[in-house]
Amino acid sequence: MRNPEVRTQTYGSSYGIDSRRSSSPVWRIATLFPNQGAWSEQEYLALDTNRRVEFDNGFVEVHDLPTDQHQAIISYFIVVLRALAKQIGGVERAAGLRLRLWDQKYREPDIVFLRDRNSSLRHENYWDGADLAIEIVSASLEDRERDLVAKRIDYAQAGIEEYWIVDPAEETVTVLSLTGDVYSEHGFFGRGDVVTSSLLPELTLRVSEILDAD
Repeated sequence: MRNPEVRTQTYGSSYGIDSRRSSSPVWRIATLFPNQGAWSEQEYLALDTNRRVEFDNGFVEVHDLPTDQHQAIISYFIVVLRALAKQIGGVERAAGLRLRLWDQKYREPDIVFLRDRNSSLRHENYWDGADLAIEIVSASLEDRERDLVAKRIDYAQAGIEEYWIVDPAEETVTVLSLTGDVYSEHGFFGRGDVVTSSLLPELTLRVSEILDAD
């Protein structure tokens, strides 16, 4: 009887597979990219991936893929904002679009909306700002800190007029309006409430419809 180990090795060889290499981690692929802190804006913008990646002064942040509920809420907003865009003039985009906040700083909001009057902010690979940004808060503590605290500061500093924070865990929607260079709370809405916007008065949505989107 032939040695099973030899048989396996022979089988792999017949298909051009080296069984000793096929199970090895591909650490060397990391050397194809710059080290953290050394990324340029051009290298970041040239990055082609289906993951959400944000950029901050030479560092990249790779975020987890959204859950089914997260994607359902994004789809709900896209349908609503597309109808609004046809009504008042504007364009909506979902996550994957890079938003340049300032030099060396990019975010990828879940949803952004831009009125026609500000269409000059649109570029091929990114936008230079938005009128409205919406984030759906993910479950991890890191994600909650980023959406509830860090992005509140970032988006205000970038001059985004309105920021919505949808929190499925708490079943709330917070609408923040820009006053000077900081946000003030336009409204804090629970499941039984109707969300309103100070920026876009035509935009009124039931919190329950947002949370229960499918």
